[in-house]
Amino acid sequence: MNDITNQDPLHGVTLKALLTELVEFYGWEELGELINIKCFTNDPSISSSLKFLRKTPWARTKVEALYIASLE
Repeated sequence: MNDITNQDPLHGVTLKALLTELVEFYGWEELGELINIKCFTNDPSISSSLKFLRKTPWARTKVEALYIASLE
C-alpha cells in the first residue's frame, strides 16, 4: 500500500493549540508587535483572540503564516 504523508504543517493542529504555542514562544507583547491586531495588544487572552481569529480570515491567515514560519 502506498504511504502518503500530509505535507500541510497545519494538518491536525487546532487554532487554540496553534495560538497557545505562539503565545508561549513569543509572548503577547512580541506577538502584538509581529501581528498588530487589537486582540494581541489590548488586554489579550486566548479566548478573546480565538473569537476574533475565527471571525476574521485575514488575521487568521497572518497567525497561521507566523506559526508555519516559527516551525522552521
